[in-house]
Amino acid sequence: MSTNETVIAEFRERIIGAKKQSACIRIRGGGSKDFHGVSLEGDLLETKDFTGITEYEPTELVLTARSGTPLRDIEHTLNENNQMLPFDPPHMGLEATFGGCIASGFSGPRRSSQGAVRDFVLGARILNSDAVDLQFGGKVMKNVAGFDVSRLLTGSFGTLGLILESSVKVLPKPEMERTLFFELDHESALAKMNALAGTPIPLSSTYFNGNQLAVRLSGSEIGVTAAHKKIGGELGEVPSFWTSVKEQTHPFFKAEGCLYRLSVNPTAPMDRYSDALIEWNGSTRWIWNNGTLSDHQKFASQYGGYATIYRGNQSGDPINSMAPALKMLQRKIKNSLDPDGIFGKKRLFTEF
Repeated sequence: MSTNETVIAEFRERIIGAKKQSACIRIRGGGSKDFHGVSLEGDLLETKDFTGITEYEPTELVLTARSGTPLRDIEHTLNENNQMLPFDPPHMGLEATFGGCIASGFSGPRRSSQGAVRDFVLGARILNSDAVDLQFGGKVMKNVAGFDVSRLLTGSFGTLGLILESSVKVLPKPEMERTLFFELDHESALAKMNALAGTPIPLSSTYFNGNQLAVRLSGSEIGVTAAHKKIGGELGEVPSFWTSVKEQTHPFFKAEGCLYRLSVNPTAPMDRYSDALIEWNGSTRWIWNNGTLSDHQKFASQYGGYATIYRGNQSGDPINSMAPALKMLQRKIKNSLDPDGIFGKKRLFTEF
């Protein structure tokens, strides 16, 4: 039996044992996303020994890897072929894994232009609550008829099953990138972000905080140069800037307390949250403390969105205020894939 088969056998044994004992398992890769959620309950099952890129063909733009593979190794391999993970995943720690990247569903600054993690997940292999080895999706974009379980796993934080492998679509790196800075008040910055999002330029990321608007252009040399000439702005090539935003090492994130993420219509006003850090062309607002989840959800609901406690949830309260119909749907999904409640008890929801 190979090393990887041995590891899978151990995974199966743990799952079957938990089911027999009516116990709970908490799946963890590198633990870099442990800050997010309601609580960390259950016996720890780590995937860090289940590693390796199992299939990668640069010309096909598809990569398949085991869940415990370090995310840095994935990105290093892609970089050698001048390719990247389009959704710009945050590591949030040196031990981040590929499985954790998929299970968390977190995307970085490029999300507004390229898409979210689930948009690039092609397939997944999992062990379900009966320890059965299942394969969903495939390794091409148009491979699903019916319910797409592989993308459903994205953002589930290990509450629906143990992800063994995932296949994702990758993209070539842009030929050129430039970051432009503008000094603007918050209302002018929001208006400019919305205007730029509707302009035919290679816009890949936006950021605003403290009267500073940053705009990243990514594409061909001709396209980026022409866009810079068109929109103006002060050129400021700071290689670590977007990394600091993605990894939340930027000074804004150094505060203490509860960090909320508001996902709203990009045109939502900023009067109440003038000190927020804004990403994704105005649709994501990061705010510290300044009220309760209920307060923020009320505002977000007015503008077609929702509020989430991203980190700093010390009370064990729900991390979001979900509509009853959506909560019922989530419960049905959980009951279908994990009827015995083995995986990730109270990780995302207080009820299950």
